[in-house]
Amino acid sequence: MDHQHENHEGEDKVFQKSKYVKIGFILIISYFLWMEHRAHIIEFLPFILLAACPLMHVFMHKGHGSSHENEKNGKEG
Repeated sequence: MDHQHENHEGEDKVFQKSKYVKIGFILIISYFLWMEHRAHIIEFLPFILLAACPLMHVFMHKGHGSSHENEKNGKEG
């Protein structure tokens, strides 16, 4: 049993190391993407903000139907 337990501990350490490698890789890619495409990203920020408004309305209020159903049932919401 002890032998199997030691194998799992070794696998956990490898998994943690691979997790840090993946995070580092994503950070490096993000840095270079930001440096190379900064002008394009900043150019589209107003459009991204405008697109965020209806998306927040849909996902945060769960559409238009939920508040009207509560009024019909006499529940306040």
